[in-house]
Amino acid sequence: MTRPELSINPYIGSDLLKSLTSLWINQALQKPIQNKQPTDPIDWSNVLGRVADVGDVEAFKSIFEYFAPRVKAYIMRLDCDSLVAEELTQEVMSIVWRKAKQYDSSKAAASTWIFTIARNLRIDTFRKEKRPDLDPYDPSLAPDPDISSEDVVFAKQKAARLNTEIKKLPSEQRQVLHMSFYDDISHAEIANQLNLPLGTVKSRIRLAFQRIKNSLGEEL
Repeated sequence: MTRPELSINPYIGSDLLKSLTSLWINQALQKPIQNKQPTDPIDWSNVLGRVADVGDVEAFKSIFEYFAPRVKAYIMRLDCDSLVAEELTQEVMSIVWRKAKQYDSSKAAASTWIFTIARNLRIDTFRKEKRPDLDPYDPSLAPDPDISSEDVVFAKQKAARLNTEIKKLPSEQRQVLHMSFYDDISHAEIANQLNLPLGTVKSRIRLAFQRIKNSLGEEL
């Protein structure tokens, strides 16, 4: 029996590809998956090679019809609903067409290559679901205004004066202030560690602030 001539079109465009895959996916997914091993197994690496070499549309269609339902079932097992799985399957098969030349039969079987594309696409989709695109106009994403060299010098001078005043504090006030603002320890925990009443801790911190404010005035 003479094998029918395969139609070849290496210049199939993205719009036509989208139309074809939309048509094929409905046809392919309506057919039940046949798990029975064929008596004459198909060499999918060879079929994929024809897609890569000459843009063989019929070869691609045969890949599509066989793998599309299997890819969809695989994606659904990756915690994906039927509708999204169908959309991802169509995208997977489009990638197979566009990147067929990247397939290397010496490194992996055609099925492994196709299912790897499906897995990676599902992972990318999952990440986007968890971390949606940021709104570039969100005010919280606006960069901080530039700081002049004068502002940097002033900030350093202010910090130096503040450290000087802290060193002048009575040791008991300096201790609780350091624990609260440098070690980030709660007032209750400070009281527990120093075996002091909570009111005493709060009073010492308040007095320390008052001393510093009286010394630095408007600089604080």
